[in-house]
Amino acid sequence: MTRTPAPDWTDRVLELEIGPIAHGGHCVARTDPDDEGGRGRVVFVRHALPGERVRAVVTEDQGGGFCRADAIAVLEPSPDRVAAPCPWARAGGCGGCDLQHVEPGAQRRLKTAVLHEQLRRLAGLSSDVVVEELPGGSLGWRQRLRLAVDDEGTPGLRAHRSHEVVPISDSLLAPEGLLDGVLGAPYPPGDEVDVALDADGVRHVGVVSTAGHNGGSVQRAVGREWELSPGAFWQVHPALADTLVDIVREWAAAPAGGTAWDLYGGVGLFAAVLAEQVGPDGRVSVVESSRRAVEDGRSALRDLRQITWRAGRAEALVTSLPDPDVVVADPPRKGLGRAMVDEICARSPKRVVHVACDPAALARDVGLFAERGYELAALRAFDAFPMTHHFECVALLTPVRE
Repeated sequence: MTRTPAPDWTDRVLELEIGPIAHGGHCVARTDPDDEGGRGRVVFVRHALPGERVRAVVTEDQGGGFCRADAIAVLEPSPDRVAAPCPWARAGGCGGCDLQHVEPGAQRRLKTAVLHEQLRRLAGLSSDVVVEELPGGSLGWRQRLRLAVDDEGTPGLRAHRSHEVVPISDSLLAPEGLLDGVLGAPYPPGDEVDVALDADGVRHVGVVSTAGHNGGSVQRAVGREWELSPGAFWQVHPALADTLVDIVREWAAAPAGGTAWDLYGGVGLFAAVLAEQVGPDGRVSVVESSRRAVEDGRSALRDLRQITWRAGRAEALVTSLPDPDVVVADPPRKGLGRAMVDEICARSPKRVVHVACDPAALARDVGLFAERGYELAALRAFDAFPMTHHFECVALLTPVRE
């Protein structure tokens, strides 16, 4: 029997009761199985809130049991709803901010709910950890922006799940004046423009493909200074680097004369802390895929001779490292994955500090550590990206006590 293809719901307008928040900046709704078409489906709705009744337009339908939609009218609003301060944070607008329509305290509650759901579903754990606020407020915090350039050479921000460039006149997430003179200037069509503010308040602007930044930027943390090459990674929230450093210092507790790994170590932010802890007779191995980051880190931390730098893929280089007492890992969004978790656990470190920017990836990794005899001993989470669905987590994993 041939199954009749499901109708494409793109551009269909639906009236929906909005359910819980989901990972990714949207809420979950379900259509009535008795509606036109005879199929109950899951709808992932942006610009909505749990408990609301909205009218939403389907923006993407690839068939199957779900589609995506944007709320275009709120029929019964949530008490947590506020007017979005930015005119581009709307259906069909910029894809950068998912939660501008939500009161900031409620944003953190929603992110907390996402963290709990991911830990429960992917790691089988319950948690009472809450997403904590960082100083600086919900606007004007973002120290770096990457703009897309449209076919006419005009910079802007991309629409959600799209290559379309949305022209803007400013970004409220950026410090005042960061984009002055940038948005009106012509750039190579199809390129990207990187705009960043460093610790001295100096603005750096450059076309990504040509690395045309105005020299290296200066950043400070751990009581130290880094002069970074154009395009080098640094946390975009000004309070996050030192916040993470304080937690790593407390949880890593690397022993004097001991051995520590700093995986996906960037320019050595955490290596600086680990080197202080192990002292001159200890060893810290930094593994980082960016050779430019390794050069910047080696220069900034040249007085810490206990640090060894290795440029390349962590997955390939970790097998040659000496057995660690402590591991600090700050992997990309996809997380560590099974092979890396297996390699870490096979070396029997006493503590693993896992820094994660994706709660689903973190929860998967926590589950993998559990399979190898490591338990989640501590967890903290920070709203390092207000107005978006993103947040930062730090987890401490230790061997299960017999």
